Amino acid sequence: MSFFAPKPRIPGYHAGEDLGNTPAAVRLDGVRKRAIETGRARLVATALGFLGVFGLIAVRMVDVAVLDSNPAKPRALPTARTEGLEMDRADITDRSGVILATSLPTVSLYAKANEILDPAEAAAKLVAVLPDLGKGDVQSKLASGKPFVWLRRNLTPRQQYDVNALGIPGLYFEKGERRVYPHGNLAAHIVGMTDIDNKGIAGIEKRFDQGLRSSHEAVRLSLDVRVQTVVRNELLKAIAEFRALGGLGMVLDIHTGEMLAMVSLPDFDPNDPPAGQSEALFNRATKGAYEMGSTMKLFNTALAFDSGKFNINSTVDCTKPLVFAGHTIHDDHALNRWASVAEVLVHSSNIGSARMALDVGTEVQRAFMAKLGMLQAPSIELPEVGGPLVPNPWREINTVTISFGHGLSITPLQMVQGVSALVNGGTFHPVTLLAQADGQPVIGERVIKQKTSDQVRSLMRLVVTEGTGKKADVAGYDVGGKTGTAEKAVNGSYKKKAVLSSFVAAFPMDNPRYVVLASIDEPQGTKETYGFITAGWNAAPVAGRIIAQVAPLMGLMPKAPPPAQAPGGKGFVAGTGSKDVAAVD
Repeated sequence: MSFFAPKPRIPGYHAGEDLGNTPAAVRLDGVRKRAIETGRARLVATALGFLGVFGLIAVRMVDVAVLDSNPAKPRALPTARTEGLEMDRADITDRSGVILATSLPTVSLYAKANEILDPAEAAAKLVAVLPDLGKGDVQSKLASGKPFVWLRRNLTPRQQYDVNALGIPGLYFEKGERRVYPHGNLAAHIVGMTDIDNKGIAGIEKRFDQGLRSSHEAVRLSLDVRVQTVVRNELLKAIAEFRALGGLGMVLDIHTGEMLAMVSLPDFDPNDPPAGQSEALFNRATKGAYEMGSTMKLFNTALAFDSGKFNINSTVDCTKPLVFAGHTIHDDHALNRWASVAEVLVHSSNIGSARMALDVGTEVQRAFMAKLGMLQAPSIELPEVGGPLVPNPWREINTVTISFGHGLSITPLQMVQGVSALVNGGTFHPVTLLAQADGQPVIGERVIKQKTSDQVRSLMRLVVTEGTGKKADVAGYDVGGKTGTAEKAVNGSYKKKAVLSSFVAAFPMDNPRYVVLASIDEPQGTKETYGFITAGWNAAPVAGRIIAQVAPLMGLMPKAPPPAQAPGGKGFVAGTGSKDVAAVD
């Protein structure tokens, strides 16, 4: 047991330290100051350490995002991080690789309703950030107690963020992809579209649905977006100018059968397609079957030549109307004389065409039309393809009316396919929407003689230079073609002043490369057309404007203009030699 009390412990005092005679209060104060200074120094050191670390991070961020620390590497614009991103559905492109349909990653919102605590509150919050949803419908789904209910497909990143920020238990996101069509309406009827589950339901999307799903290789179409744009723009202008119901246009490569452009108006945006059975969904170029009017006289003339019973200078009795089987066939602008085969086509004589067809015969006519693909649906790669309306039985009266464009309804696609064989030397190529291998010859089937093709081409050129197609002429490109103005059949009878106005053309006629078709549905007369609604006044100019723009795009250089002809020059065909040709159709 100690008889001495312990000395009081002084904070900061270490054993052995001599405090001397310093008063106790002063000594205690000094120790406290040293302790505070030590703590302050430690805090400052820690703060400086944190500041240095964050400074290094900031510098590195600036270096990576802005400066790029590798001076040898060229700076590039920021790009989306799509490396390794692979969609389930392959792209669709035009012939040059321009994307017509592609897929983008997206998310969809669903709920496990059995996990939702307050359906009414959750529904109110969701509708606040997704106003296109119906509150009652959402609340009903959330109150259903089901383990899975869809709420909204294909959210934008912002919408996903807003929904996620609500913090509602029971809401989930499912990754997926959304089909996107960058060019909107431009090729809607060809490319088609997919449904909400990304399954093809129209056009190429439907025709090649399995291939697009199973392969990551793009489907390359024969379309050229430049040509497609020209055709669509010109048709839109014409429909507006002539207050028409609609229109269609095509540009076809006659040596390969490749379709470079196919437009049907009205059309639609596959990114936001119309509901129900909208007229805009109907492809007039492939699905509709029409009586094509006097454009069919091209086939009748080729039939006459190829049969060997007529040549370009043969004459036909056009002195008076033709009465046949109780029907009277007449011309809008009667010739009232014998006319050459060339004049029959250039003047678009119904009488002359009918007499030529009767002379050749019904069976020969039918077989000829079959060879040119007029009696069966074309084999183009689209599900929306219509077939012709073929008379059965095929009587002589059908032979007469078909010769000038009535009694046989075909699709416009069949028209360009058939005319292609007439002008390319006589070879039939099935039309295709798939790009063919460059430089590879396309083998077709000969259906008419080379001489027949040459003669038809020369007459098509005359129709433009001397006949009803003058407004389709384009300097330097030797356009040839044929007009056709067909009254539309309604409830078994023809409707006056309601016509399908068409012009089918080829160019350049000395060595044709392309066939062009422009059709306008129920055009109205204007001051500029003097009230006329025939094809020479509306469809022919549209075809001419298309050719003027497309030819340079295809690398075709215009020819130099021929020297001026002296007055009193030679007439255009055998016969009267007259150049005074009435604009019939």
